[in-house]
Amino acid sequence: MNPRVLITGASSGIGLELAKIFAQNNHDLVIVARSEDKLLELAQELERKNNIKVKVIVRDLTEPMASYLLYSQLIHEKINIDILINNAGFGTFGHFVTTDLRKQTDMLQLNIIALTQLCHYFGKEMIKAGKGQILNIASTAAFQPGPLMAVYFASKAYVLSFSEALHNEFSDKGVSVSCLCPGLTETGFQRTAVMEEVGMVKGKKMMSAAEVAETAFKGLIKNKTIIIPGIKNKLLAFSVRFSPRSLVTKVARSIMEK
Repeated sequence: MNPRVLITGASSGIGLELAKIFAQNNHDLVIVARSEDKLLELAQELERKNNIKVKVIVRDLTEPMASYLLYSQLIHEKINIDILINNAGFGTFGHFVTTDLRKQTDMLQLNIIALTQLCHYFGKEMIKAGKGQILNIASTAAFQPGPLMAVYFASKAYVLSFSEALHNEFSDKGVSVSCLCPGLTETGFQRTAVMEEVGMVKGKKMMSAAEVAETAFKGLIKNKTIIIPGIKNKLLAFSVRFSPRSLVTKVARSIMEK
């Protein structure tokens, strides 16, 4: 029997590329997103090319009960999850008080609450089984404050801190927890966040989602706690640790300006 991977936000970007990689490596999949058409198309492609099984679940994880309903459905159908990948997430750009509060709240629900709930539900099942892996997707944004994307940067800092703590808690129970912290990636994220004209984005070369997914897959196999794709991103992530926080925040603001 193939190991089974649950991937949220699997209809595009890094989630889609991770689905392809795991399928190529003989993993059955449960793919979750809001877009049914994209998920069904992906499922058909992966099953045809890789001789695996793909289950499609359409779910909007910004809804408060969505994570529990996802977990309950899989338990009811006796579908065990060996690897959980919390990839779903989004960001918004702009001054905090002028950015739509509903969007900010939905972002917290998806980036933090849903991720935490899924780690709890499936982490508990993995500990019972004495095996399993969890990969949470954060960002290099996790390493510093982000004026003009304050909530997004803070949400990714939570994901990183939370993942490092779980890695420690779960390590003696046969369950590994890793956190992927990509930098700028060609995923459509910038368009969704209305960031195409932002200094850190405009004219900058980005890693492809496929490159990031490949690095994530290799890091997960090695049970790395923190996975940072690309040498520039590694330098960025670790350089801020040796700089005054006030300076880091000012620099972050300057590169975020349009």
